[in-house]
Amino acid sequence: MVGVENLVLVFVAGLVTALATGLGALPFFVVDDFSDRWNVALWGIASGIMVSASLFGLINEGLAYTAGGFPTLMVGGLLAGVVLVEVADRALDAIDLGSEEEEEDDHAAHDHGAGDAEAVHADGGGHDHDEHAMEAEAFAEGDLKKLVLILGILTVHSFPEGVAVGVSFAELGLEGGLSILGFTVPLLAVFMTVAISIHNVPEGTAIAIPMRAMDVSKWRMVGAAVFSSLPQPIGAVVAFAFVRWAESFLPFGFGFAAGAMIYLVLTEFIPEALETGAELPGGGRRELLAGLAAGVVAMIPLMYV
Repeated sequence: MVGVENLVLVFVAGLVTALATGLGALPFFVVDDFSDRWNVALWGIASGIMVSASLFGLINEGLAYTAGGFPTLMVGGLLAGVVLVEVADRALDAIDLGSEEEEEDDHAAHDHGAGDAEAVHADGGGHDHDEHAMEAEAFAEGDLKKLVLILGILTVHSFPEGVAVGVSFAELGLEGGLSILGFTVPLLAVFMTVAISIHNVPEGTAIAIPMRAMDVSKWRMVGAAVFSSLPQPIGAVVAFAFVRWAESFLPFGFGFAAGAMIYLVLTEFIPEALETGAELPGGGRRELLAGLAAGVVAMIPLMYV
């Protein structure tokens, strides 16, 4: 049975991961910019954390629910996670925002000078995903309609992380967990909540970079970073309710979250890092590998809690 208090706890865990995204904007309170070298390393750290959490947390737990034989449900979940992210990305790419953005760029060039647009490209060029640049622009302009659209785009990237948190709470209340606020919380839930929170910090930094170039206020940068992860607590609650209602599908849930996150790392995070480091010696691969290793090492203590 899914009690209201359990749903609240899971929502709070998802909210913690979302708030952690705001931490990525805090360095801009004391520094003006990050070098490309640091940005590549941050993407590497985020990727290492995501892959570690997926392999050693979700997939490992999904295999534990397979009593011998082939883990059909978990593999099906892995494929479903990949397919959903790919289909959602293609559907969102089909949304025609080009003409709207071009008009806005023209107005910006006349009203604010071409220097602002060049600054955004110079500081964020290589490290601004379309959604990051769009979110920065929408926050700078206070465009509510565009912010709602961007939230839909960001859901593709944030929702799977929320699902990962939600399914990790599947054994909430059972023996063998940690006692937190009167709840017996599974170790996997603690692991995933911490892992996703740490991963969200560099994600918040990536969101803040184009905003800094647009002279968006520091606290609005923090708010925008948190905004980008708002789907996570919702995804956590939906996933938790589903796997508690249909416990036999738990391996599928583990596989789904792992597949979506690993696919995002391979198709979004690593290409973003390599694009950011294109002008660095070796194309930034050394910094990326160092970041990946640091992300994996950061997760080792949690794996053995």
